[in-house]
Amino acid sequence: MSFVAANIKWIMLVSGALTCTMAYAAIAPQAALRSTFGETLQGPLAEIVVRNWGALITLVGAMLVYGAFNPQVRSLALTIAGASKLVFIALVLSHGGRYLGRQAGIAIAVDAVWVVLFAWYLLTARPAQT
Repeated sequence: MSFVAANIKWIMLVSGALTCTMAYAAIAPQAALRSTFGETLQGPLAEIVVRNWGALITLVGAMLVYGAFNPQVRSLALTIAGASKLVFIALVLSHGGRYLGRQAGIAIAVDAVWVVLFAWYLLTARPAQT
C-alpha cells in the first residue's frame, strides 16, 4: 500500500478543510476577490457570481471531508474535486503570470499538489477497490 493510499483520509480532510475556507467568498465576495486576485468586480451580478463561486468551492471541500469518512464515495469525491482544481489552475494560468503574485498563485501551487495526490490515489487504489 502506498503512502497516499494509507493516508488518503487525512489528505482528504486537510484538503477539504482548506477548500472550505472559500466560504469566505460567499460571505465577503469583494474582500475575497481582492485577496485572491488583487482585483474586484462591481455590481449586483458580480456579488451573485462570486458568492456562488465561493459556495460551490466550499461544497467541493465538504464533499472531500464526506469522502474521507465514506470510502464508497471517495473516488467520486476525489475525481470531482481534482477536476475542479484543474479547471481553476488552467483558468488562472491562462492569464499568464498576472495573478501568480497574489493568493491565487499560492492556491494554484497547493491545488496542484492535491491534484497529484488525488490522481496518485485513484491510479494506485483502483485495482484494490474492484
